[in-house]
Amino acid sequence: MTNLDIFPAPTSATTRIADRRFRQLVRTPRQAAELIRTDATLAVSGFGGAGHPKAVLSALADLADAALRTSPDGRQPYALTLLSGASTAADLDGRLAESGVVASRVPYNADPKLRRQINALDVDYVEVHLSRLAQQVREGYFGRVHTAVVEVAAITEDGELVPGSSIGNNQAWLDEADEVIIEVNRWQPIELDGAHDIYQNTGLPLHGTPIPLEHVDQHIGRPHLTVDPQKVVAVVETDLPDDSPSFTAPDEASRAMAGHILEFLDHEVRAGRVPAGSLLPLQSGVGNVANAVLAELANSSYRGLQCYSELIQDGMIELIDSGVVSFASATALALSPAMFDHVKRNISFYRDRIVLRPQEISNNPELIRRLGVIAMNSMVEADIYGNVNSTHVNGVNVVNGLGGSGDYGRNGYLSMFISPSTAKGGSISKIVPFVSHVDHTEHDTQVLITERGLADLRGLSPVRRARVVIDNIAHPDYQPLLHDYLERASRRGGHVPHLFAEAFGWYGRFERTGSMLSR
Repeated sequence: MTNLDIFPAPTSATTRIADRRFRQLVRTPRQAAELIRTDATLAVSGFGGAGHPKAVLSALADLADAALRTSPDGRQPYALTLLSGASTAADLDGRLAESGVVASRVPYNADPKLRRQINALDVDYVEVHLSRLAQQVREGYFGRVHTAVVEVAAITEDGELVPGSSIGNNQAWLDEADEVIIEVNRWQPIELDGAHDIYQNTGLPLHGTPIPLEHVDQHIGRPHLTVDPQKVVAVVETDLPDDSPSFTAPDEASRAMAGHILEFLDHEVRAGRVPAGSLLPLQSGVGNVANAVLAELANSSYRGLQCYSELIQDGMIELIDSGVVSFASATALALSPAMFDHVKRNISFYRDRIVLRPQEISNNPELIRRLGVIAMNSMVEADIYGNVNSTHVNGVNVVNGLGGSGDYGRNGYLSMFISPSTAKGGSISKIVPFVSHVDHTEHDTQVLITERGLADLRGLSPVRRARVVIDNIAHPDYQPLLHDYLERASRRGGHVPHLFAEAFGWYGRFERTGSMLSR
């Protein structure tokens, strides 16, 4: 019997809910939203715009708007702590931000409306390594989880939940929440059933067991999510698409950075540090630059590659299509609309070539290190000594958040951080004397890349790293300023030479003049 045999023949709109107990709980989005308390700690599905609930939270925002209009003191009565796997989408984070109901957001956000509220200090924002959040919630760091709202593709006859395009922290939310609301989304391809691997190692320190994953394409858990039926208070049916971003075509700078990475991988193969042909498992971060790097791999001689990442994006699907990648493991399918349509049309092909896992497995530091993952992530800026800022512009305003870059950056066999050398038409240098915010220390970064070149920092002392960074990846307009800073700081001495009266001066100059360049 295949996984699909557990569903009856499609005869009505409710055939995605095969368990009669759950069919009796079908409610409208508004009815389900009314069950959520105004001060709830709310845990939702969703990772990279994939698999987030698309109806209940929008209805909750409508309820909050109405409550505000009738509030005696003119204040919004809703104040939610919102937990997720990673980013959701505009119809969740953005819609709740519009209604002003988010008091606290954990662990990641990519919505511009909510970002503005975070940077205005109207919303508390707690960034967490994505591999750690489920354990921290289980241990009570964020208090009691009142309600979980989780999207699935279907409910089986025995009450198991067939996941859709993302896993994230869904099983942890189902386990930890007092009450559960399930959205059953008919848009999610039921044929993806069997491509999920739900494994949890939930023991506290000293009580856990080794995770028995030895190969990227291995399944070690169950195909379905599980939930205590007594906790389920509502089931909502939807037929709505994911809202993962579309990707722009790679520009010249992105292609140049991808070329530097391929040259570096060739070098590592020749040095005998990476296997020829299939390399080691690849991880690629979020966004256009990372997607462009994957796209350029199609022009390489490598075949039979495997990916151990948090996201499967468009570029990775294209590599599977071309035979460059033979298998990809992640926690979410975060695809553009056109690419998801392509995958749905060929779902049986992809079901045997991908696996989706909980993010505490996809991002697990021990697995990343043991599998020898080659990690490639974007950065906001780096300094001459190799410290990397992935999250905050000018050290103050958050962009998205730490996400999984720390999980992969510190634990990868090879750790690369990527960025153009300048921004805003050259008025901002991405290579600075001292980063304005540190997410990844000099001890965790191995390779820095811009369109100018590649800085291999392995085995180098701080001053030697600085010279390599300035010479290889800084923009020529800023190289004289950086060399001057390093020379004057070195005359003062110290293992990591700095002039603290000037170290952050570039940011002040930009605020005063609109450019980091001396005028």
